[in-house]
Amino acid sequence: MRNSRRGEVDPFIVMDVMEAARAAEAAGRHIIHMEVGQPGTGAPQSALARLSADMTDGPLGYTVGLGLPELRARIARHYADWYGVDLDPDRVVITAGASGAFLLAFSALFDTGARVGLGAPCYPSYRQILKALDLRPVDMPTTMAARMQPVAADVAAHGLDGLIVASPANPTGTMLDRDAMAALAAACEDADAAFISDEIYHGLGYEGRAVSALEVTDEVYVINSFSKYFSMTGWRVGWMVVPQDHVRRIERLAQNMFICPSHASQKLALYAMEEGAALDAHVDVYRTNRDLMIAALPAMGLGKFAPPDGAFYVYVDVGEYTDDSLAFCADVLDKAGVAITPGLDFDPVEGGHWVRLSYARSTDDIREGLARLAGYMARTQVKV
Repeated sequence: MRNSRRGEVDPFIVMDVMEAARAAEAAGRHIIHMEVGQPGTGAPQSALARLSADMTDGPLGYTVGLGLPELRARIARHYADWYGVDLDPDRVVITAGASGAFLLAFSALFDTGARVGLGAPCYPSYRQILKALDLRPVDMPTTMAARMQPVAADVAAHGLDGLIVASPANPTGTMLDRDAMAALAAACEDADAAFISDEIYHGLGYEGRAVSALEVTDEVYVINSFSKYFSMTGWRVGWMVVPQDHVRRIERLAQNMFICPSHASQKLALYAMEEGAALDAHVDVYRTNRDLMIAALPAMGLGKFAPPDGAFYVYVDVGEYTDDSLAFCADVLDKAGVAITPGLDFDPVEGGHWVRLSYARSTDDIREGLARLAGYMARTQVKV
């Protein structure tokens, strides 16, 4: 049968690591999961109880394409509460996870062949979704000096039609301050390039709060999700804030691509937004886990990383031990029972000597995983 080159995207390697870890567990092994960016907690119990009552009362059918009006209004209030931004709820679009938001954003902003900049290393699905849409991802190498974030000069230097930034970033956990965010927004405006800010790790900050791009410009697509801070990974619901004159464009695309996001997920998201105390308690766990990571990794010979400001990842240079992060991670899983993610997922050029470790699980798991890694590193004398 015929097939399209749009389908010739690279695998999402972390999902392959998850499958290898699952197979090891099915064979009876105890695996410590540091591979996936998924909170060890679920959605707040009181929010789930409210959703259960809604589902008992009657069927949850389609919502309008832009999402439940009450959820859009609550998100607008969230921007006032967290960032001091006065946001019109009409600019908020509820999406089928952040992934659905990226599909909508890329479709609305770019024509075939457009050059869209990514600060490498970055979330791998940016690159693959762009490829699937016949767009051109442009990897821009970052530096430790810039905390592995793109800088304003990259926009003109690479002749971009658009730029995606993430703060806190995946896989590094580093953040852009207000001046850096404003400089990137201004560079995009000067170059007539679309500016997209991925803010799905907002709320997970340890060195001060993250800056929203909406604090420095309205000429931006802001993408967020209920998966991380709100602990709703499997519910697949997110949101997007777009300029007022783009709302109808997005609405037409959303109606045809998705009809609407899950009604039940939208209800749960609305209720979860009222559970700040419970959600902040999760952040306290991640903060403890982060401190354990930062202290333990250098002691075992894994000290080359930019200390994360947010999210729940550490991105570590393991070049002294391997130039094949796929093989290295497979060996760690096999010999130590710890699942970690190869850097090749995030950077196809330099990622062979980097790995990402997630500290989203329980503190007990993180302690055990670090102890196993320390034992593995003590036995590792040559490159894998």
